[in-house]
Amino acid sequence: MALRYAPMNVVGKEAAGTRPLKPKSAAEIAERGKENKTAVPKIFQGGLKDNKPTIKRDKIQVSEDKVEQVPVHAVEPVQKTVESLTQAFSTQNIGGVQDIDAEDAGNPQLVSEYVADIYQYMRELETEQNIRCNFLSAHPGNGTSPRMRAILVDWIIQVHMRFRLLQETLYLSIAVLDRYLQEKCVSKSHLQLVGVSAMFVASKYEEMYAPEIGDFVYITDNSFSKAEIRAMERSILKTLGFKLGRPLPLHFLRRNSKAGEAHVMSHTLAKYLMELTLSEYDCAHYNPSLLAAASLCLTMKILDNDPWNETLVHHSGYTEKDLLPVMQKLAVIVTKAETSKLQAVRGKYASPKFMRISMIPELKSSVIKNLAAAASSNGSNKPAS
Repeated sequence: MALRYAPMNVVGKEAAGTRPLKPKSAAEIAERGKENKTAVPKIFQGGLKDNKPTIKRDKIQVSEDKVEQVPVHAVEPVQKTVESLTQAFSTQNIGGVQDIDAEDAGNPQLVSEYVADIYQYMRELETEQNIRCNFLSAHPGNGTSPRMRAILVDWIIQVHMRFRLLQETLYLSIAVLDRYLQEKCVSKSHLQLVGVSAMFVASKYEEMYAPEIGDFVYITDNSFSKAEIRAMERSILKTLGFKLGRPLPLHFLRRNSKAGEAHVMSHTLAKYLMELTLSEYDCAHYNPSLLAAASLCLTMKILDNDPWNETLVHHSGYTEKDLLPVMQKLAVIVTKAETSKLQAVRGKYASPKFMRISMIPELKSSVIKNLAAAASSNGSNKPAS
């Protein structure tokens, strides 16, 4: 499958034989502020400080006929009892499970009171907006094959890097693409149009400075017009019912990394493992929470041989036994990554920005080899989601 696109090293510049991007494009936004090049403007987020004055007053007790003042010393024992009960349910370990949100009560941005309910809702949402196993086979005569999908995803990853978009935009682009492909029969000639339109939709949803539609026309070497991209955008949104809130593996990985007290290298390696699955058709149906948990569990085994403890089981919702088939599949993907023709993810994580994580010797360790061998022997290359 040959995808047409403009040379990657001239995106945002006028190149010979190509038409320049229009003003106010995403590429020019990325170059704003300097004469030649500069980084995308950074948005600094600051937390709110609680500077409200403390008002000391006597406690009051309301009765039916009068209001009488109660000395503060008479209320202190009750306060201590309430505080001890609160501590028992919020900050202490219950059954070996650590409360990872105990220190976040003072930060309103972390919404520690609601975080458990939020993640429970996200698990319900990933089931509601699911991607079915072998979804391309649902349409007889479908012009899209798993190989063509893999080539398209690899190209989308390259475009994502050149546009310097958020990681969430990449995952959402692939999710939108797969959810559309499982509902519609797409010909080979229109597959790239679906991919670039899915990225256009995801950019609008996730980015503060989304690329303009002209940028996507340019990156496809004018293979598709603005009108065609807009028409496909409408088709995607109508097919998905405007439901773009499917949780992403990144959301669950951040929660799991916090629960497992993962260091930066572990978190980065887990992200690399997750991205390797994007072009794998056999992994498209995995629930995001399952993929995130399996990636971190395998990372912990590779780097530190740390156990998947009770805190991680509680917050991820999966035991190590649940994750084993997916870890075996990940091990198979890792062993084939070096010789694969699709090198976008491996090349991306070979850069210093990502600690050259795709080149570390631990990826050739006995842990990976044993899991890959087990996957081949028991035929668990396609575990259930």
